[in-house]
Amino acid sequence: MFIRSAGERDLPAIRELLVTTWHATYDDIYGERQVDEITNDWHSIASLKARLLRPNSEFLVADDGNQIGGMAFAAATSDQKTVILQQLYVHPDHQRAGIGQMLLSEIEGCFPDAQLVRLEVEAANAPALAFYRKHGFVHSGVIENCGPEDTDIPALVLEKKLG
Repeated sequence: MFIRSAGERDLPAIRELLVTTWHATYDDIYGERQVDEITNDWHSIASLKARLLRPNSEFLVADDGNQIGGMAFAAATSDQKTVILQQLYVHPDHQRAGIGQMLLSEIEGCFPDAQLVRLEVEAANAPALAFYRKHGFVHSGVIENCGPEDTDIPALVLEKKLG
């Protein structure tokens, strides 16, 4: 797999990756129906396309020439000092093969003025917590609404200092 910028032609494959990965990760936590609702909203083609156009952001994919095995999206805050890692997902068939680490490293290098990377993670997602802790992230708080407002999905906030 190699890391490259996502393009509009990638969006259907990225959506498929996200739907598959979310069901594998979150069906036992939220239930299949709620995961369908979330993925239909958060991972719609229109939602993904909006990310492609967002200023001060990076939308990356891990690609082997035949399929997209992972993706990451991050955006800098207005002062460019903090990067919010909004998405980093690896297809279940490709997890634990270094793709997540490659995506994370690339994201960290895309924002030269950044001093901090921040993300939200579901507390029950033990593999994700272990991954981020292994890569230097520490717990910095808890939020009541992960993602869009009024989701009622709590999450842990993790941060990593850069530089």
